[in-house]
Formats: sequence, structure tokens, C-alpha cells
Amino acid sequence: MNDSHWFEPVADHLGRAYLRYTFTLGTVQEIDFLVEALDLRPGQRVLDVGCGPGRHAHELARRGIAVHGIDISQRFVDIARADCQVDALATFERLDARRLVDAGEHHGVYDAVICLCQGAFGLMTAAGDDDTVVTGMAACLRPGGVLALSAFNSYFAVKYHDAATFDADTGVSHELTDIRNEDGKVAQVDLWTGCYTPRELRLMIAAARLQLVRISSVAPGEYGLAAPTTESPEFLVIARRPA
Repeated sequence: MNDSHWFEPVADHLGRAYLRYTFTLGTVQEIDFLVEALDLRPGQRVLDVGCGPGRHAHELARRGIAVHGIDISQRFVDIARADCQVDALATFERLDARRLVDAGEHHGVYDAVICLCQGAFGLMTAAGDDDTVVTGMAACLRPGGVLALSAFNSYFAVKYHDAATFDADTGVSHELTDIRNEDGKVAQVDLWTGCYTPRELRLMIAAARLQLVRISSVAPGEYGLAAPTTESPEFLVIARRPA
């Protein structure tokens, strides 16, 4: 498997400017919700898959929770490391999420695994890659551990995302868009995002031998327990590894 990914040059260009985008501004609310929903407590260990510049990992560390973040972008990993405020509790490494299935040092280690804001899952365009990511995350959970996974809502993408082209065969949305780096320099990039229905997510969770807790309709900074609808940009999946 090639460890390169189409998102790496995007991340290299964005750098810290990634954290200026509005979808990143709801970190505290998202972690408030997940701490309660996943029953996270100080001293527990969390794996943040596709951690980006580490915004969720840092927020968890501030609450006394040990977090290890992985991301395919070395640029994002470097930023996450530089921004550590509770150094002993937040660690980061460059690792392709598709490699988790073979990363035995991470298997059975974590009380929770989070993968949010299409931070690995959903950015895979090859058939089966998202399944591989979910299987790998499941392997990293200790018995009884919990997974929180966000996914783009297929219904919403078809209904509202006029700026993108949705491939009904693959479930992948493609958009050509401009992004700005920290200095305001613009680059035009292709963005591909895998989109899902609740049924597909349930099947994927079952295939990874996890027990579904719930699927909710959410938006960045608006995590909660709303039932799945066509009107939310994302779904949030919570599942548990059998004890």
C-alpha cells in the first residue's frame, strides 16, 4: 500500500490556516459532547485518527485524558506537536490510517478511538479503504472500548451541495475549490469525500465486529443525539467493541 495520499499537498499548503476555517471552530462543544457520550475520564487513553493539527487531541489533553494522534500529513503532525500544552498527555505521529490493521503496537490499547471531521475516514477514494480504516480502528480498542466516527451524509450531499459533483456509483463527492494558506496565497485543489447513509454505516460497523450504540445527525460544533435526517451535513456514529 502506498503511504502517499491526495490530501497531503492540500495539508502542506494550508498549514495553520486550516484552523481558521469555520468547521474547525466547534472543537470545545464537540469534545464536551464526546466526553459525556463516551464516558471519558482523566487517565484514560484515546486514539485520534486523522488528527490534523491536533485540535481535538489538545482539548482532550487539557481535560486530563491521554491522547495519541495520527495523521498522514507530516505538516499537520508537526503543527500538533508544536502546539502541545500538556506535553505528557498528547503525542503525535505520521501514520496512514489504512495501516492501523497491521499496527500491532496500537491494538487493544485504547479506551476510545475518535475519527472526526473526515480526518481519514471519508477521505479515502479507493474501494474498501474506508472499511480498512474502520477495521483498524476497531482493532485498536480494548474490549469494551468505544468508537466515535463522523461521516458525510449522502442525502445532504445530493440535496444541497451544488458546488460538488456526487458520483452515485461510488458515493464520492468531488469539488474543485480554492484554499488559502497562512499568507493568503490561493491554491486550487480537488477535494474528494466519501459520503454515507446510516444503513451503510451500520453494515460497516457490523463488519468490523463492533456493536452500534447510535447514529446521530450532527454538524460541526453541533454534536448531539438527534435522529438521522437528510438535513444534517454529517452523521456521528458511536459504537462499542464487545467486552
